[in-house]
Amino acid sequence: MFKNFLGNSPKWFKLTMISFLIFNIFSFFVLGKTVTSWLFIAEFIFTLAMALKCYPLQSGGLLAIEVIALGLTSPENAYHEVDQNLEVILLLVFMVAGIYFMKPLLMFIFSKVFTKIKSKVVLSLLFVFLSAVLSAFLDALTVTAVLISVAVGFYGVYHKIHSSEADYDSSGVKDREELSGETLEQFRSFLRSLIMHGVVGTALGGVCTLVGEPQNLLIGERLGWDFIEFFIQMAPITIPVLIAGLLTTVILELTGSFGFGEKLPPVVAGIIENYTIEEDRNRTDKQKYALIVQGVAAVLLIMGLALHIAPVGFIGLALIIFQTAFMGIIDEHQLGHAFEEALPFTGLLVVFFVIVAMIHDQHLFSPIINWALKQDPAAQPGLFYLANGFLSAISDNVFVATVYIGEVQEAFKSGAIDREHFEKLAIAINTGTNLPSVATPNGQAAFLFLLTSALAPLINLSYGKMVKMALPYTIVLGVLGYIMVKIVLV
Repeated sequence: MFKNFLGNSPKWFKLTMISFLIFNIFSFFVLGKTVTSWLFIAEFIFTLAMALKCYPLQSGGLLAIEVIALGLTSPENAYHEVDQNLEVILLLVFMVAGIYFMKPLLMFIFSKVFTKIKSKVVLSLLFVFLSAVLSAFLDALTVTAVLISVAVGFYGVYHKIHSSEADYDSSGVKDREELSGETLEQFRSFLRSLIMHGVVGTALGGVCTLVGEPQNLLIGERLGWDFIEFFIQMAPITIPVLIAGLLTTVILELTGSFGFGEKLPPVVAGIIENYTIEEDRNRTDKQKYALIVQGVAAVLLIMGLALHIAPVGFIGLALIIFQTAFMGIIDEHQLGHAFEEALPFTGLLVVFFVIVAMIHDQHLFSPIINWALKQDPAAQPGLFYLANGFLSAISDNVFVATVYIGEVQEAFKSGAIDREHFEKLAIAINTGTNLPSVATPNGQAAFLFLLTSALAPLINLSYGKMVKMALPYTIVLGVLGYIMVKIVLV
């Protein structure tokens, strides 16, 4: 039983999980519900940190089952959290699958970008800026799914070349010999840095608009702000932070610190360039037609998301139907592959909502909210920003924003604060939950999606490495965001 428990994960990890499950019972009866709930949060974060040792669905899922068994939350309340976030779940299930069928087009476009832009600094800036712009009008998870698809595609190209006997650069040396060892590590580091730039870009753009992150929509609805007004209200804080984020990208690439700066090895660049030329030459009429269908689908996707004609998940489903119908993909087993990557993460997200329901039921954040509301009104926006940032980094920014905006709205309705102060606190809550939350994968669903994706083990992206690479961005975004909140919201 012990050998099969959590499969091939290390023995020490198995023993740690068993210890958690046993100790939590003693803690519940001896230390009480509040302490035990905080222990569960710490343990769940630990399972996320060990994502490369054991996928968190199993280890974190056992903790979630124990949470419900001990009565720290109920299945009904956990379901309520899932119900509140159904749009995010539908997005994951259908949009990620929709992007799967668009991979050939994405590879075609990005292979041209990779081979034409030689400067790593320019390439990194492009990734951050495009991710930010797309996230502002679409949403961070969709953009992250695109980034993951591109990176997995490029790793697939590398793997295909490395495992073949071909010599694409005509050097007389088999490519598998040139693309191994140190070259492979350089290539992994190159992809890792680009992806991290891109995912941080989704946070930089996501904070700016009403549709960038799920909590933005919630906050905008509570305040009665439309798309333009939301952007204008946030701009004095978000635009300087976006500029600072882009400058941070340049500095990180030029200094090569925090795991950034690795360039695409010249031998890899040359081989991939020649490989893409050969792919273009050998592309069949059927493949060319498929690229046209995917291009039309991409235009429809952008229009559908920008105009918000339906929930994001529905648009993703329409994307799947359109592409498969016109590309002739009609077998069930061909469709199944598209859903493989998103569904494990969807399961993990539901487990995460059980932990969120526990936080809500045990009122773990209430003391902090009540304390902040009792402080001097002039100091409150800054305090709310800090409290939101800290709590978002250890739990989930959507949940933290939901709890905080609900409490602040109640204070406004009761007459404890006026409309102007309500707006200031709403801006502080939005920026606080979006910016410092890049510190850990827990804070933002896009980061967690990347950490648990098929790409993470390919490029050696662990929880610790992600935290380390995000640290300079966390400091710049978090500190500048706080300074701007203190200056603007006086």
